[in-house]
Order: sequence, then structure tokens, then C-alpha cells
Amino acid sequence: MQNPSRFLKHPDRIASYFKSEVPVLIIVTISGLIYNVGMLAGPYFEGQLAQRLFDIYHHRAVFRDMLTLALAYVAVIGIVQAMRAVKRFGVRRFANNISRDMRRLLYNHLVHPDAETLSGEDTGALLTKAIADVDACAEGLRKFTTEIFDTGVVMIAYFVMLLHYDWRLTLLACAFTPLAYMAADRMKGRVTAVNTAYKKSEEQLNTVTLDRIAHAVTYRLFGREAARDAACETALSDYEAKSAKANLYASALTPLYDAVAMIGAVMILYFGGRNVAGTGWTAWNIAAFTTFLACFTKLAVKASHASNLFNAVQRAAVSWKRIKPLMQDAVEDDFHPDDQPVKSQPLIFQNVACGYTAPDQLSCLSFAAVPGEIIGITGTVASGKSLIGKVLLGEVPYTGTITVGSKPLSTFTPEERLTAFTYMGHEPELLSMSFKDNIALGEPLNPTPYLRAAALERDLDDMHRNADSAVGAGGGLLSGGQQARLALARSLAHARSIVILDDPFSAVDPATEDALFAALKQYAKGRVILLISHRLAHFPECDQVLYLENGTAVCRTHSALMKTEPGYRALVNAQKKGGASDAKK
Repeated sequence: MQNPSRFLKHPDRIASYFKSEVPVLIIVTISGLIYNVGMLAGPYFEGQLAQRLFDIYHHRAVFRDMLTLALAYVAVIGIVQAMRAVKRFGVRRFANNISRDMRRLLYNHLVHPDAETLSGEDTGALLTKAIADVDACAEGLRKFTTEIFDTGVVMIAYFVMLLHYDWRLTLLACAFTPLAYMAADRMKGRVTAVNTAYKKSEEQLNTVTLDRIAHAVTYRLFGREAARDAACETALSDYEAKSAKANLYASALTPLYDAVAMIGAVMILYFGGRNVAGTGWTAWNIAAFTTFLACFTKLAVKASHASNLFNAVQRAAVSWKRIKPLMQDAVEDDFHPDDQPVKSQPLIFQNVACGYTAPDQLSCLSFAAVPGEIIGITGTVASGKSLIGKVLLGEVPYTGTITVGSKPLSTFTPEERLTAFTYMGHEPELLSMSFKDNIALGEPLNPTPYLRAAALERDLDDMHRNADSAVGAGGGLLSGGQQARLALARSLAHARSIVILDDPFSAVDPATEDALFAALKQYAKGRVILLISHRLAHFPECDQVLYLENGTAVCRTHSALMKTEPGYRALVNAQKKGGASDAKK
């Protein structure tokens, strides 16, 4: 996908989007000027046609004169409308390009969030921003660009033309036009408020709807469908009310602005009539009166459009404020870690302290692992076992020194982290695709060895499925243990120098656990494997064990820990006796 930030120096500034579309805007400008200046032909020819009809009635002209004038009118209007088509195409192309660039930036941000951003905003809000808010911003920019010419330029042209016919009457008739702008300005706060409430309601409806779909089975099993349906109905009713109110302000204000801007027509009928009668400020014929009235009418309509544009821009401003934090330079996705060779490199922690918000949850964390070793990591409940992997991924802050190979982790680029670490979290995060797709992730590899390593081949046979079979939405067709093993197969297929496995033995029987650990020992050759688990049956076979308790860590062999750490010994003995010592994260 083309990266829009290559052309947008400041994607969080509206001006950048205009600058990125300069070629299109040049075409819009030229065609817009020709079209809108040409719009003066309408009132002029209408006046001339009225005068020519008057002259024919009084035998001062013939039908051929009317026909010649009408053909000239048609030809001029044809050229003007052709320029209008070019301008409208250019403006639509401009809006489409803006919408495309905004969506690309927003989607890029959504798939490259940090952990805090990802957990801090619900799916309904993100969906609303990705669809409705981008559309609103693009439409606001389109209307703004359109009205610069269809309203701004043509209003100036009409005003100059009116001044040419009678400057006094022009100033008198147009004195009411600013009232439409004043009314639009007075409505600004209200329009902003109702659109903000509308967007919030849309977010809530999207969130409730997605929740109802995603957890339909759970609500059915517990008999909570009626309650959730009621919540959906409440959200829908609130959305309908706020949507109707926002649309009311969007559509009902235009007639008001029209009425205010058209007050000047009363002045024209009176004082313009006096000009035709020869008792006014300027001597007019029928053509002048008709042209002046038609020109003012068009000017008044454009003035009301400009007022409505103010409110449209205010609605777009609400959406822009919501998505502006997401309009950031795009992250390039042209780096493929699987193309880089896997290096055998040691991992060293020296007096590391870390925590999710500050380095205050774990301290005195020191150990060294060389390629070929499996380091078991366990501890008491909420001891911070998962923090080890999060530190290496760069998702939590730390102090102290972590060295990978011969290089400090603090100096790693995001690309270097990708080439050094493979991470399997305790949430499988499976794709709603096939077994093969979940393992390969788009790479041309054979999934069979990894299915075998994760002890999934027999499961596939028992389920009468194969690697191309679907796993369901988020792995919903699989058991919890099968989901964890499929995530393990994916991690092994893309194993880098240091493999971090968070609870890979979740929900498996002892025999399957034996098979999985045997496979891990094979994959540990040339790599460091950090095995985070509360199931300790195979920890005696680990090269080292990192035991966490009371915010500190001790790293020794299993036998040494059994002698020196009562807490670790208690966990191991409880599991040997079949106890429920579940030291979850």
C-alpha cells in the first residue's frame, strides 16, 4: 500500500492535505473561475431575452432576433456547464484522495498501536473514527473547496455586476445578507454540541452491537440475551434521537438562511420598479431590472449556501478533532524479519527493574542465558512473570542493563527487535482463517512440521480436518488448549534468536505437555527459549529457572532452587501431589 505520509509532511494539519493535491486543485481553480464567472451570463441573457420579448411585443424586434439571442445563450451556458463538470470532477477527485490518505494513515495507526493505546479505546470508537469521522472530514473539505468557487468567487462576480447596474440599491439590498452569516455563527455552538453527542452515541451503538455479536453464544448460554438486546435497543434509540437532531440542524437551517438572505428582494421590487419608471436612482429598462433581480436572487441563494457551509465545516471540525491524534506519520511495513538470518546470541539481564507504568514492580532481576538453553520462569500469583516478555518487546519501562548478543537492548530499533525476538502471549490472538494461514502468516512455508511440533496433527485427524480447514472466528472452533498450541506452532515457524513463550502448556494433558516440551528442546538448539509457565512438571529439565516472589527474582537450577527457595519448593511439591497451585500472571 502506498504510504501517504511520503507526500504529507504534517498529516495532523489540514493544510498538508491541500498541499498534497496541488495539481488537482489547479485544475479545479481554472475550471472553477471560468464556470463561476460564466455564471454571470445567466442573469445577463435572461434580462436580454426579457427585453427582446418586450421589443417583439412592441414591434421593435423580430422572432429571428430572439432565436439568435437564445442560441448564443445556449452556447455560452454549454461552455459554462462543461467547465462545471470539470470542476466537479476535480473536487470529487480531491475529496476521494483526501479520504484515501486519511484512511490509510488512520488504518496504519490502528495496526501499529502501542499497548496503552490499544487497551485504552474500545472497538466501537475506533470503528466510528475509521468510517464515519473520515467521511465527515473528507466531505467537509470537499464542500469547503466547492464553495470557494461556487459561493465565494461567484458571489464576488454577482456583487460586482450588481454594483455596475445600481450601486445604491446593491448596498441596500445586500445589507441583509450578513444576517444569514450572523445566524450561522449563532448556531455554531449548538451545531458542534449536537454533532459531538451524535458521534458519542454512534460509538456506543457500535460497541454494544459488536459486543452482542462477538459474545452471542455466551449470552445465550447464560440466558442474558434479553438483557443484552435491551441494551442494544437502548443504544439504538439514543442513536436515532441524536442522529435525527444532528440531521435536523444539518438540513433545516438552509431555508432559514435563504429567507434571511432574500429579504433584499423586497427592496429591489420597490426601488428597482422606480428605476424602470424613471423615478429612481438609475434609469433602467426591462432587461436591467430582470438582470438585477435574477443576479441578486442567485447571490442570495449563494449567501445562504455559504452560511450552511459554516455549519458543515463545524460538523467536520468535530470529526477532525476526534481523528487528529491518529493522523501521524505512517509506519513502513516493508521490513520482513523472516528474510534476516537467525543469529545465535546470548541474553543477559543485569540488575533490571521493571513495571507496567514504572520500574517498580520487579527488581534485582539478573540472569544470563546462552543459545541452546531453556529458561523456565515461574512465581507466585501476580508476581510479574509476563513482565519479562513485555520488557523485551519494549512495552514496559525498565532500568538496569539488558544485553542481546553484544548490544544493549536500549539501542535496538523496532526492526532489530523483530529480528531478535519471537513472542507468544498467553492470549492466542488467532486469525479467523485456516490452520495454515495462522502458522504461515502469508509466508510460503509448509505447516506440517509445526503442526507436528505443537502436537496438533492427531487433533486434526480426530476432527477430520486438515491444515487448510478454518479455525473459526478468533479460533472459536478450537478448544482453549488447541488455540494455545496453534499459537505455539506459529511461534515456532517464525522463531528468532530469543523465543518468549507465555504459558504454552495452557489447558493440555500431561502427555501432550511432554510432547510439547520435547519439541521445544529441539527448537532450543541455537536459540534461547524463555518458558513462562505455572506448570512445573518439566522445569527440572530446564537449564535454569527464574523464580519470582515479592518483587524480586532468583535464577538458579531447579535443584538449587528446591534447596534454597521454600516458595518454589512448595509450588513444585503441590503440583506433584495434584494440588491446584496455579501461579498465574
